[in-house]
Amino acid sequence: MQIYATIAELVAAVTAEDVSLSELMIRQEVANSGSSRADIWAAMEHNLDAMAAAVKRGSTGAGAFSKTGLTGGEAIKLKHYRATHQSLSGDTMLAAVQNAIATNEVNAAMGVVCATPTAGASGTLPGVLFMLQERLKMSREQMVRFLFTAGAFGMVIANNAMIAGATGGCQAEVGSASGMAAAAAVEIAGGTPAQSAEALAMALSNLLGLVCDPIAGLVELPCVKRNAIGATNALVAADMALAGLTNKIPADEVVGAMKKIGEDMPQSLRETGQGGLAATPTGIKMKLRIFGQDRNLE
Repeated sequence: MQIYATIAELVAAVTAEDVSLSELMIRQEVANSGSSRADIWAAMEHNLDAMAAAVKRGSTGAGAFSKTGLTGGEAIKLKHYRATHQSLSGDTMLAAVQNAIATNEVNAAMGVVCATPTAGASGTLPGVLFMLQERLKMSREQMVRFLFTAGAFGMVIANNAMIAGATGGCQAEVGSASGMAAAAAVEIAGGTPAQSAEALAMALSNLLGLVCDPIAGLVELPCVKRNAIGATNALVAADMALAGLTNKIPADEVVGAMKKIGEDMPQSLRETGQGGLAATPTGIKMKLRIFGQDRNLE
């Protein structure tokens, strides 16, 4: 069984074998799962289709709304804004933000999403991917390969640090997703494996220390808009890497730093809904409105 333990190993392996990161990941999955290449590919296509359906649902009609009333319809507002205004950040960036918000609004509405790497971070990768599909005219094969590349880096993060907000804060969820998306975007744009690693390092470095402080303990606020930041951060990091910028701190060391920060993070800032924005007066009022006065607020 071959499992690449570090990002450095991933980069070295693709260089030695003269294959893409996505191809390396596909071969690893075939070797380790016992499934055929066709089955592995079909499973990833299923993930892609789930992402596409979530983006479409959140961006169509009135949008998707959660039962709590905390989130919903804001991807549609952004869609309208893009169509009627000259934006400050540019339509390309806002397209990624719209996709990300749409996906996470569907998640909050109890719809089907693809956890990448978690449901709370499910908007970041599709935010980037479906914008790039239009901008770069990506084929379906390229889109599937994007997901395999992202998965290769996500696997290393999961095995060496954490991907859950409960164990490492939102840096482990949206931070990891942003790094995965940045690395995959670089490969799709024709960058080198080393540049993919640099993109991940920069994207993850930018979000180190990000806490997980969901209002009322629900994956809605501020989670939805943090995915918007995860998507835009990934694109900026990918462009910097493609331009030749480097992170200076190697990707594997950044992952190690995230692990240590997550372990040091107070429990109140790790998905408990007890600290940060969840502990603000307004955050507490929202919790009381949703769950009632007898809900434990400690």
